[in-house]
Amino acid sequence: MLTIGLIGGIASGKSTVAQLLAEEGAVVLDADRFAHQALAEPGVLAQLSERWGPGILDADGALDRRQVAKRVFGDSPDAADERRFLEQLVHPRVRAKLKQAIADHAASGGSVAVLDIPLLIEAGWAADCDLVLFVDSDPDQRRARAAQRGWGSGELAQREAAQLPIAEKRLRADHVIDNDGDLESLRRSVEAFWCNEVAPRVSG
Repeated sequence: MLTIGLIGGIASGKSTVAQLLAEEGAVVLDADRFAHQALAEPGVLAQLSERWGPGILDADGALDRRQVAKRVFGDSPDAADERRFLEQLVHPRVRAKLKQAIADHAASGGSVAVLDIPLLIEAGWAADCDLVLFVDSDPDQRRARAAQRGWGSGELAQREAAQLPIAEKRLRADHVIDNDGDLESLRRSVEAFWCNEVAPRVSG
């Protein structure tokens, strides 16, 4: 089975590329979905509440992700420590879920898996990938997409400061897809990547 790691700057359009790869026949394993599952586990919620107080939960007892973001991406001098605490708590659970999903897909006869992991390189997943695909996008476009998510001024910069520099991610990739055009242009780029890089490896 061919494993593709999907990386890029925040709001670069990775989810759209993942969807287009799925249309070509890949299964997409979304680390964020597994992270949401991990963050809903009672044991995890208990540890977060113990560290950050009951205000970290909403009225329904679920994790308030905006409050979490303020603690781990904010301007506080403790933000880096809080982010490490969160990562040490969640990442092992996400890794186990991803490993199982990869094994299940391979066992079912799947030929291509796309790993959509925000910290793919930082978390050491690149070694598990046959190809690493970088989605490139103009900073202005990424800021506009981040604004559509409701992020305030500076939130994109705060979050990217917690990751590898975009230029370094780009250098670590095997292939780059540009996402500065419209959807059809992106679709053609993904189709070309599939035909030229993925299909020959799978059929071979």
